[in-house]
Amino acid sequence: MIKGLVLDLDGVIADTAEYHYLAWKWLGEQLGIQIDREFNEQLKGISRLESLELILTHGQLNDAFSEVEKNNLAAKKNDVYKKYISEIVPTDILPGINDLLSEAKVRGLKLSIASASMNAPDILKNLKVDMYFDAIVNPASLKHGKPDPEIFIKAAQLLGLSPEQCIGIEDAEAGIEAINGAGMFSVGVGAEILMKNADFFVAETNYLNLGDLLSQVGKC
Repeated sequence: MIKGLVLDLDGVIADTAEYHYLAWKWLGEQLGIQIDREFNEQLKGISRLESLELILTHGQLNDAFSEVEKNNLAAKKNDVYKKYISEIVPTDILPGINDLLSEAKVRGLKLSIASASMNAPDILKNLKVDMYFDAIVNPASLKHGKPDPEIFIKAAQLLGLSPEQCIGIEDAEAGIEAINGAGMFSVGVGAEILMKNADFFVAETNYLNLGDLLSQVGKC
């Protein structure tokens, strides 16, 4: 029986992925590295430092900085990103998500966040949906980032549940791989070609109907 939902944040609850892109684009320009939206797809769902490594490799600068300098660069990107998200308001929540969260609580399901974002608590507060969530995984507590399943296993543990008792919802290929690796039922949000490994997928968040999700789990 499903007793919990584990959700990614960026691209599932709010479109903060756009702000990540703008912040990374800004940092790249400071370093003389051009990145576009197509390249940015590789950065979805992975940690800040892993994203930085991909950008530096893309610009052939992966050996140009020490670990301390890389941490400083990642912090600069985060400062720019935080300026963007400070302006997030409840109307920025993606379509259908409020209904999904409220119905889940009515049904007695537990909810947790499995996001690589260190800023998840602040974003949820700005969106005024933090009261729905029983737990938020702290990315700093993890040894491995997505696509490793650790974050989803941890999210279930924080709810006092096994992964098999949860549904995981993601919008990135790395996230779907992580959910599947955890042994959780995976729901993808996005283009079918990108969500091909999900147990079930919808094109947009407004199609995330809890009854449909629970029904799909029952078919497996």
